[in-house]
Amino acid sequence: MPTRVCCCCSALRPRYKRLVDNIFPEDPKDGLVKADMEKLTFYAVSAPEKLDRIGSYLAERLSRDVVRHRSGYVLIAMEALDQLLMACHSQSIKPFVESFLHMVAKLLESGEPKLQVLGTNSFVKFANIEEDTPSYHRRYDFFVSRFSAMCHSCHSDPETRTEIRIAGIRGIQGVVRKTVNDELRATIWEPQHMDKIVPSLLFNMQKTEEVDSRIGPPPSPSAADKEENPAALAENCFRELLGRATFGNMNNAVRPVFAHLDHHKLWDPNEFAAHCFKIIMYSIQAQYSHHVIQEILGHLDARKKDSPRVRAGIIQVLLEAVAIAAKGSIGPTVLEVFNTLLKHLRLSVEFEANDLQGEPVGSANLNTSTKDNDEKIVQNAIIQTIGFFGSNLPDYQRSEIMMFIMGKVPVFGTSTHTLDISQLGDLGTRRIQIMLLRSLLMVTSGYKAKTIVTALPGSFLDPLLSPSLMEDYELRQLVLEVMHNLMDRHDNRAKLRGIRIIPDVADLKIKREKICRQDASFMKKNGQQLYRHIYLGCKEEDNVQKNYELLYTSLALITIELANEEVVIDLIRLAIALQDSAIINEDSLPAFHRCGIMALVAAYLNFVSQMIAVPAFCQHVSKVIEIRTMEAPYFLPEHIFRDKCMLPKSLEKHDKNLYFLTNKIAESLGGSGYSVEKLSVPYVPQVTDEDRLSRRKSIVDTVSIQVDILPSSVPSDDVVSNTEEITFEALKKAIDTSGTEEQEKEKRRLVIEKFQKAPFEEIAAQCESKANLLHDRLAQILELTIRPPPSPSGTLTITSGHAQYQSVPVYEMKFPDLCVY
Repeated sequence: MPTRVCCCCSALRPRYKRLVDNIFPEDPKDGLVKADMEKLTFYAVSAPEKLDRIGSYLAERLSRDVVRHRSGYVLIAMEALDQLLMACHSQSIKPFVESFLHMVAKLLESGEPKLQVLGTNSFVKFANIEEDTPSYHRRYDFFVSRFSAMCHSCHSDPETRTEIRIAGIRGIQGVVRKTVNDELRATIWEPQHMDKIVPSLLFNMQKTEEVDSRIGPPPSPSAADKEENPAALAENCFRELLGRATFGNMNNAVRPVFAHLDHHKLWDPNEFAAHCFKIIMYSIQAQYSHHVIQEILGHLDARKKDSPRVRAGIIQVLLEAVAIAAKGSIGPTVLEVFNTLLKHLRLSVEFEANDLQGEPVGSANLNTSTKDNDEKIVQNAIIQTIGFFGSNLPDYQRSEIMMFIMGKVPVFGTSTHTLDISQLGDLGTRRIQIMLLRSLLMVTSGYKAKTIVTALPGSFLDPLLSPSLMEDYELRQLVLEVMHNLMDRHDNRAKLRGIRIIPDVADLKIKREKICRQDASFMKKNGQQLYRHIYLGCKEEDNVQKNYELLYTSLALITIELANEEVVIDLIRLAIALQDSAIINEDSLPAFHRCGIMALVAAYLNFVSQMIAVPAFCQHVSKVIEIRTMEAPYFLPEHIFRDKCMLPKSLEKHDKNLYFLTNKIAESLGGSGYSVEKLSVPYVPQVTDEDRLSRRKSIVDTVSIQVDILPSSVPSDDVVSNTEEITFEALKKAIDTSGTEEQEKEKRRLVIEKFQKAPFEEIAAQCESKANLLHDRLAQILELTIRPPPSPSGTLTITSGHAQYQSVPVYEMKFPDLCVY
């Protein structure tokens, strides 16, 4: 009970003290004396210069009551302070505020939970008051520390613990509201404050029983939850804090999140981490999203040597952040995101390869297997992130990312890629090729270019179709799928899924447009490159059913998207060449692969015949398919690609009615106005520089023209040599022996380039004219006498690699003056 003074002494005391004393009743249970409180309030408003003295005296009494554990009088003093604070808004209130904060600090320092809660409530009321002018000298360091400590309360009683934690969160919220908007005040955005505030909020948010894992923004807590649930209140405060963050202090608010997640090992599992970053991405201003992504990437770099599951957890959180940021402002971090992810993809493959190489034979224990699976989780998370990010970019940025990723793909024999593969080895290099192509597949998904030149520029197509990416059936599948993504501009691929004989193509409702001039030009320039890739891809020994399905889809998509009459003829020539290769079998393919090629040709010719709608062509194709159904069903896709298919013992003794005949096709197409001269010329794939750089055997080892002279009536002394080889180098030396070495190199380069990029018709016409010229000159020099012999005395043979294209009689010759030309 407070000490009462006599009337004489009371009259000599200052008025403000008498007014303060009068608000305290004799029994604290009676509460604040409202009549005397109104007098004190009127006095304070009338004489604001007395506010600092009133505050000092109230603080003195409160401190004394706290020490003496007079909780009732403490409650009355704080109630009086709150009412004075709410009633007075003058310049003189600032000294009073200092006294008020001093009293709040006293309550927070006490060990009694009720007093701590009381002090917090008073501070929250104070925080909601808007002051006319800022106070530059006032600091809240103590309150930040104390409220943060209350958020981590470990009181033995659960209800009391919850009450203290809620008070601590509300106190932090009050500090944020009081200081965060005025940049001239002592800011709480400094790292020493954020390192206390953010972990305290996250610590309470962890207590959420269920974390919403949906893609959308996490639901905001209800009003009742905010008051009763520490997790909901902490989340609300965290949102408010992030919503007030600006460009300069965004990083200070985000970095403590990483420290908290690391310290409590919350990356594996990462549900809470993903929940936190969803809140961050939805709470901050959209233009600052790239700052958060940069911080996640930086943390991923810092934790690159951690366990695979930790890295996978960070990458999955990055995926969540990217999914939200991609809908708004991406900022300047596009290439940085992809570069960092590709770097970690390489590191993951390197770790996986090192584990496999370092494991002794026969000791593939459970730990190693588990670690390999964990690395695959990391790789899949990276690919998903790359794909999701890339699919949300605008087309102009996506095309740059496609080029960026393609530039990272290792290609044997070249050093154009910028990804370090020196430590990977062959197995690791193949693995990184697969991972990068899977990433590229994700980025290209849904990409729609107006012209095929935009989607497949030469700088992208050349490395994509490199022989180095044909070493493995999985690589070839990914390359074809990437091409399908870029070619299929009318969403027809789903209708073509699965290799089969389609009874009526019209039922598929194929969408197509007339081929534009740019696409026609693309096919003139790059068509041979596409045909070559399909031709060689069909003849690989490790092909599986999916490879044939993708090759069939490639042919169909080229027909739909890029084919004019000339391209249709080229595709039919390609199909016939594939059929011939399966029949002749120079590559010694197994029976399944030969039947697979035959089935692929049947399915495609059935498709293209109905697409161009030439009745005679359709009739021929249908007749062959009908005969195959009766006599050789293993030449059809429905039979050869089913399980436990019965294969023939030999494919050499089949009736020609089982094959698609060039003369029949030419006759049917020629009658409909098609130019079929090219059908009589066998398709031969072009040679590229990559053939020499690749590990694969070149399809053309040598190109030579041999003249075999085997006369029976010519005297032996007149014959210099039975076989004289005339090569390009020999002819060049004979014609021009004065050229310099540099000129020879340049000519050689031009010839190679011409054979690579010139249209087939141009090369054939030029070779024919040169052959005629050579024949005329040889006839003049050797005085060739042409008369029909009873039997040929020699042959003129033109060979290219393993294929022999022409064999004609060479008649008896006279050599009056044999000379070397």
